[in-house]
Amino acid sequence: MFPLDSVGHFFLGAALVLALSRVAGGFAVRVGQPRVMGEVVAGIALGPSLLGALAPGAVAWLFPKAVLPMFSGLAQIGLAVFMFFAGQELCSMRVRGTAREGLLISQASLFVPFAGGSLAALPLADRYTPAGVPESVFVLFVGCAISITAFPVLARMLEDLGLSRTRPGRLSLFAAAVGDGGSWLALSAILALAQGSDHRDAAVRALIAAAVVAVYLGPVRRAAARWFARRGETTDLATLRVVLVVAIAASAALTAALGVHQLIGAFLVGLVWPVGNPFAVAAAEPLATTSKTVLLPFFFLGFGLGVDLSALDLSSGGALVLPALLAVAVVGKIGGAGLAARYAGLPWRESFTLGALLNTRGLTELVVLQIGHEAGIIDGPLLAILTVIALATTLMTGPLLTLTNPPTPTPNTPRPTPAHR
Repeated sequence: MFPLDSVGHFFLGAALVLALSRVAGGFAVRVGQPRVMGEVVAGIALGPSLLGALAPGAVAWLFPKAVLPMFSGLAQIGLAVFMFFAGQELCSMRVRGTAREGLLISQASLFVPFAGGSLAALPLADRYTPAGVPESVFVLFVGCAISITAFPVLARMLEDLGLSRTRPGRLSLFAAAVGDGGSWLALSAILALAQGSDHRDAAVRALIAAAVVAVYLGPVRRAAARWFARRGETTDLATLRVVLVVAIAASAALTAALGVHQLIGAFLVGLVWPVGNPFAVAAAEPLATTSKTVLLPFFFLGFGLGVDLSALDLSSGGALVLPALLAVAVVGKIGGAGLAARYAGLPWRESFTLGALLNTRGLTELVVLQIGHEAGIIDGPLLAILTVIALATTLMTGPLLTLTNPPTPTPNTPRPTPAHR
């Protein structure tokens, strides 16, 4: 038996993670699910939920504590690039002919499940709120987690199903984009409230976050557009890619230093990086493939090592929490968005299709849950419950769509920019 040092364990673990992630993703596609769902399940399977339960010593040997920071670094880079492209996809949205209905649907799909999740969290606060966390922060965070729609996963799913050019597809994508933006702003405020010593400090942090967003979307965005218009053609793509990576890293560091989560900084770079400039687009494209195939599987590993689905609270009273929160999440999304779509004039079938699409939570909610868990807002048992909800609501999207028999694409409707994830 040849012993492995930390470097050897790192490469062995990396090989296992990438290989298993690819195989699981391919299997998910074959059964009609997004590739990312297979990758998520692979990451969870390598943690205490499955491998740790079957062979407790295997997890510690494959992923010793000495190499976890290496995997975490890769995961953070992958998440930052993922958030950059989420910002890019938001900027590439075409809203012609959908803005009025889309705004109504987006508000309903955000606020109805947010309110439902917050109300459902009130009786859970005594049981699941970690020590030292204000009850209001816990309640608001659960509402935010329940209200999430995975915009990048939804965009990829619409593309795969050929629904991007249908009215429910376009409206759901617009509503998810607007809702995601609102959810990340809400999360920033919740984190500020959690970190602040009092409400005044939290209000200052929230104002700082709002000022940072305003600066990015105003002068920084205009400066980036002018720079690419003047020098984009004369700058080689390799340099532009380095500039982009430096901008993402520096922006993440800046927002972290200001008390705003580092992923918000990467998201803001996505909002200001020109989506209509061919040189800016060409510089960013290779990062999408690298992020989704090489880097994000390490986030799923880290998430899987941190969540233990065997910690699901099935004791007296606790057994009702998972189905209750799942019902709130599904009814809030499908009911809120569907009724708003019906009010906007869509037929019942299209309204239900739209609600089912917006019920997709996927990777975005997992990112939010990890942020909340790392910030100490939710404990391990509730993390396990909300993880199951994120997976279940995404997995049920396909079967729900078979019940609605979605409409065929409308001719001559522009196809949105394909999502990378």
